[in-house]
Amino acid sequence: MTMLAGMGPTLGKQAPPAKPAVSITITERAAVKAKQLLAEKGHDEGMLRVFVVGGGCSGYQYGMAIADAVESDDQVVDGLEGVRIVVDEDSIPMISGAEIDYVEDLMKSGFTIYNPNATSSCACGSSFQAAGSAGTPRPCH
Repeated sequence: MTMLAGMGPTLGKQAPPAKPAVSITITERAAVKAKQLLAEKGHDEGMLRVFVVGGGCSGYQYGMAIADAVESDDQVVDGLEGVRIVVDEDSIPMISGAEIDYVEDLMKSGFTIYNPNATSSCACGSSFQAAGSAGTPRPCH
């Protein structure tokens, strides 16, 4: 801050606010499966993008995709087995602290997310509500 003669204080340029840090883990079982899927799809150097969008029967739903590049608002977490997890800035508050696992049983097989930010979720396991932000529930398909 500087003072100019006859004027009040002026503010200098301020650094942009720091991006929120993401903390997300992946189990060994999920990392092995992710690495296998990336290789099968021809994306050996690809990353697992995990995100949250509005919708689902509880208000928010998880999504996963293969990412070959990091966007400007992404954060990358190095997981087990060399699997890199990419999370966009908007999803970080909703998913930080979560664990990605892979389940395989008689009823279903696939990735699942254990999210400490979820205050409730529906039976499908891919839709949730979070404290202070309920999202817009929609029917499950």
